[in-house]
Amino acid sequence: MTTATADLEEEALAQYRTLPVVERRRIARRASPELRVRLAHIERSMALDRSPGALAAVLTGGREMQAPHLDIIDRIYQRIAAGERIRAMVTMPPRAGKSRRTSRWGPVWYMRRQPEHRFMLASYAAHLADDHGRWVRNTISEHAPALGIDLRYGSQAANRFDIDGHEGGMVTAGVGGALTGRGAHVACVDDPFKGSEDASSPTQRERVWDWWQSVLLTRLEPQGSVLLVNTRWDDDDLSGRLLKEEPEDWIVIDLPAIALSDDDPLGRKPGEALWPARYSADDYARIRKSVGERVWWSLYQQQPRPLEGGVWQWAWITGNRISPVAFRAVDLARVVVALDPAGGDTPGHDESGIVAAGRSTDGHYYVLADRTGKHSAEARGRETCLLALELDADAIVVETNYGGDMARQNVVQAWAELERQGKTQGRPMPRVLDVTAKKGKRLRAEPIAQLYETGLVHHTAEFAQLETQMVTWVPGLDSPDRMDAAVHALTELANPAAAATGSTPYADHRLSGRR
Repeated sequence: MTTATADLEEEALAQYRTLPVVERRRIARRASPELRVRLAHIERSMALDRSPGALAAVLTGGREMQAPHLDIIDRIYQRIAAGERIRAMVTMPPRAGKSRRTSRWGPVWYMRRQPEHRFMLASYAAHLADDHGRWVRNTISEHAPALGIDLRYGSQAANRFDIDGHEGGMVTAGVGGALTGRGAHVACVDDPFKGSEDASSPTQRERVWDWWQSVLLTRLEPQGSVLLVNTRWDDDDLSGRLLKEEPEDWIVIDLPAIALSDDDPLGRKPGEALWPARYSADDYARIRKSVGERVWWSLYQQQPRPLEGGVWQWAWITGNRISPVAFRAVDLARVVVALDPAGGDTPGHDESGIVAAGRSTDGHYYVLADRTGKHSAEARGRETCLLALELDADAIVVETNYGGDMARQNVVQAWAELERQGKTQGRPMPRVLDVTAKKGKRLRAEPIAQLYETGLVHHTAEFAQLETQMVTWVPGLDSPDRMDAAVHALTELANPAAAATGSTPYADHRLSGRR
């Protein structure tokens, strides 16, 4: 073969790498036996380069676990290897393959792609981090010819090793331990807390936070990336603290065992399991019953729930929740939307509580929706009206203690704007009911809590933030906006004077169709 022919062949093979899969398969079917061997080597090399999961599939002969949620971790590694500076936080339940993909196959793949880079790995205990480091080291040594990298002689410890002929390598440590030596281009923290006891200790949480700031971040290169993968144990654990201190800096990928909302990262519908091939929804139902509500919500749903406060109890909420199927048979007599405005008119202020509730003809109450958020004055009015339209509410309750007059005006203006846009479809505006909270917060909350205790209030979905606020609120503390809005809505519905048609009768008989 002449040099010119060889060059053309290499150019053709390089072009082959850029083709779509379907086109590459077509070429392979028509290729000679000798060329097929070369194409097979190229395909193997491309798979090794593609992602941690693809590399794992090649090196294990397809035995390595693959799933859509693990693909998300792969995509984070791909972005980092491409030079993007990322701070990503992934939360998911135990036994979902997160550590194997994040702390084992991920580093192997990354060091193959970027052998000049340093990889730093930490976990709650040094021995666990060392176990991951040992696995990575042994995998590189075993598959060195395929990976194209090997270990440097004399630098092959489980907790610190270097790539032969390059500047890259890996160092591991326990959270709280030293990370000496050169800086890191990637810092991965895999479960910074051992368990609930660790995460519930203020002393231990401060120790982890101090280590994060004074040790891990100080070892990071200027364009270095951070990957935090964990299960949630406490509202103030490392993930919780970071989301409070610097939420805009993080890409957050929340993967609960059972999907909670329509904006699930995997596109799951509420109620669908994370990895049905491994754990079905029924499997998770049995696990939930075995581990209890607090462990379930923290460890499996990534919604840590602190211990109960002094008014509501978890069992009153979870024991009376109603399924979507059962709710279809409920005949609602009234629906109201309550707005508890934030302390200011810009999104930087506290949240504006927006909660909808209904009362059935048999005297039970249903929390229907929670649209609370950091809304501007105009946005909170529009969001309130949109929810009222969605649920065909007959009244909107507005607390007037703090900026309530303006909140009422916002609601009226928002409805008028929706009318101009044709979104109200000719429906009359719900009555706007002003509520001035003259009683103390405990006196307002306790009658509603009693309704919960007697099993008369049912949540139609998992309202994690609202429910956490309820069960953790202690009289004497400021009551949060979601809880206040829910209390206002349920108080209006439970008011004997409003039991038939609202605080006063409607001239247009808008409620007649509900009875």
